[in-house]
Formats: sequence, C-alpha cells, structure tokens
Amino acid sequence: MQELKNDRCEYLSHQIENIPSPCYVLEERLLEKNLVILGRVQKESGANVLLALKGFAMWSAFPQCAKVLNGITASGLHEAKLGAEKFKKEVHTYSPAFKEEEIEEILAISDHVIFNSFSQWSKYKEIALNYPKKISFGIRVNPEYSEVEPPIYNPCITGSRLGTTKKHFRADMLEGIDGLHFHTHCEQNSDALERTLLHFEEKFKEFIPQMKWINFGGGHHITRADYDVDRLIRIIRDFKERYNGIEVYLEPGEAVGWKCGFLIGEVLDIVNNGIDIAILDVSAAAHMPDCLEMPYRPEVRGSGEPNEKKHTYRFAGNTCLAGDVIGDYSFDKPLKIGERVIFEDMIHYTMVKNNTFNGVPLPSIGKITKSGEFKLLKSFGYKDYKMRLS
Repeated sequence: MQELKNDRCEYLSHQIENIPSPCYVLEERLLEKNLVILGRVQKESGANVLLALKGFAMWSAFPQCAKVLNGITASGLHEAKLGAEKFKKEVHTYSPAFKEEEIEEILAISDHVIFNSFSQWSKYKEIALNYPKKISFGIRVNPEYSEVEPPIYNPCITGSRLGTTKKHFRADMLEGIDGLHFHTHCEQNSDALERTLLHFEEKFKEFIPQMKWINFGGGHHITRADYDVDRLIRIIRDFKERYNGIEVYLEPGEAVGWKCGFLIGEVLDIVNNGIDIAILDVSAAAHMPDCLEMPYRPEVRGSGEPNEKKHTYRFAGNTCLAGDVIGDYSFDKPLKIGERVIFEDMIHYTMVKNNTFNGVPLPSIGKITKSGEFKLLKSFGYKDYKMRLS
C-alpha cells in the first residue's frame, strides 16, 4: 500500500481499506472550508452565490451548503426538481431550450427562469407573465468574449448556441425581463471576469439600468488556492455601485466541490505492453469522462509524474474502450494487485456525468464526517444498470 496519509484526510492506510471500492468520498471539513470562502464573498461583495447542480449535485451535502449559499441553479427540469426538493432555497433555472410539456412544472418550482433566446421568450412569455406566482425572468446574452480553452468548454466561440449576441438582442421585447445572464468562464480567476465585464458592458450597458439583476454565471474558481478573492469582491462592489446597487448572482458548481473529496479504486491486474499497465475498477469512460473530454490527468495520492519515481504505471479502466486510459503515474514502490489508489478532487463533475458503459457498476457514494468517521451513503448494483434500459 502506497502511503495515503496527508494533510487533506486524517484517515490512515488501514482505515482506507474499510471503504468499498470504487467509491466517491466527500470530506465534510474540506467542503466547509470552501463554503467559508464563498460565504465571505457573499458578505463582503453583496452578491448572491448559488450552487450550480451541473457541477455538484450530491444532495446529501445540500443541508451543509444551504447554511451558506442562497440557492441553486439548474440546467433543466430534473435539476430544478432536485434543488427544490433537497436544497429548499431559491431555484434559478436556465436551459438552451425549454420543452412545452415541462415549462409549467419549471415555472412552478423556479424563482428565476432564464431564457436562451428571444424566440424562447416569445414562445413562453404569455404563460410566464400570467403564471399565478411571482417569478423573475431573464435572458442569457453572449458577450462574444471568453478566455476558455479547450473550445468544447467555450460558450462564446463562433457558432455557439448559448446566449443571444448583441446583433440578435431585441430591445423591443424586454417587457417582463428583469435580468441578464452571461456565462463565459471555466476554471478561471477573477482577472478573467474583470476583462469579460468590459465586453459585456460594451455590448449591453444601455440595457443594464432597466434590469433588477445581472447573473455573472459560473466557472469562477473561487476556492482555488491562487484565486484572487479580494479582486472578485472589488469587481462586484464596483459593478453594483455603477448600476445603483443592482443585484448580482454568481453560480459556481466546481468551486463548491473543489478539492473536497476523492475517488478510491483498486488495482485488478497489472499487464505489460511496453509499459506496466494497472487495470482498475474505476474507468475514465464511465466514472470520470472529463479525463477523455478535456482531456486532463487527475492527481493520484502518493504518485509522481511518469518516470519521476522508480516505478511507472499506466492507469486504465476495466471497459472494452481501447482509449479508457486515465493517465501515467510513478511510485516509489511497485504496485500490487488488490492495492487501493486514490484519485484526488473527484467530487465535482464526476457523479453528475458518470455512466454504466459496459455495465460497469457506478461507484458507491460516501463521506468522511467532520469527526473523521466514514459513512457509506449509497451503493449501486445491477438494478441501477438495468433500469436505465428497456
């Protein structure tokens, strides 16, 4: 067993063995540290911070999050229902396009509903404005500026379907619209927001004074160690001052779940084909698809870069996909079949995106409480795979 003890988890190696494999494990005290930072942003800037369920939807942690955050933001009906049921605070819902058969249920459980286009607003305006409950409506705009790489994550590239550009903005259709929403970031610092606001205001400044709120979207990496929180607070304060105290919303998902938990797996076999390959019970394709989409190489506890340490292995999943490869890692000691490995920072954009490709079981879900106790929250089996099919 590689040494697993570090300053992020008080669990010792023999305790790690008691966690089922594979399993996503939330560390409550680390989530609390993130929430303290986000709470400071709210208090000192006057902004409202929402939890974006697209990045972190572990609803067993919602009570902890709801003590600090003002609500959730959903990308459609099912996320909105989960937020309304389990978070029990504000629900903000945006979708690139709403379905007719879902719109009334979305209105019933949402406090803010944001439309992607004036076409969608025109289609649903009558039912929206006559709905028997107070709802605030907005339009997502595209400032045509973003610093995001790779292009698959850039919502402002040429040809993007996300948001209305200035060219197609309908000033004559703003009756009933209370706010504007833009989302241009992905894992970025506050300097990127400062530059983005220049473009947003250049294109849409004339409409801001008639709005009640502006939503700065997500992708703000607020809880990352090098994130300039003071700058973010200043940016928000300055913006609010320019526009007579207008409400500002932020909707990070990744920043809430950032570095507050891990995915534990097990070495099932070790083969060699020019390099030692460790076949695991965790899969890039099924359990951490961002490894293949971005791509990126997650950190493994106790490991180094390829060939940095004495023994290098390629970590691969147990599916038929030839490209189900997580990355190459080196260790001081040889790995053994049956040994546990820990992938760091596996709470955000994992549970929300995983799948049962090849019938591979979904990882269990657990947490380490603030007192250091492991609690298994949920396990998955054949029925979960079967019920997705017919």
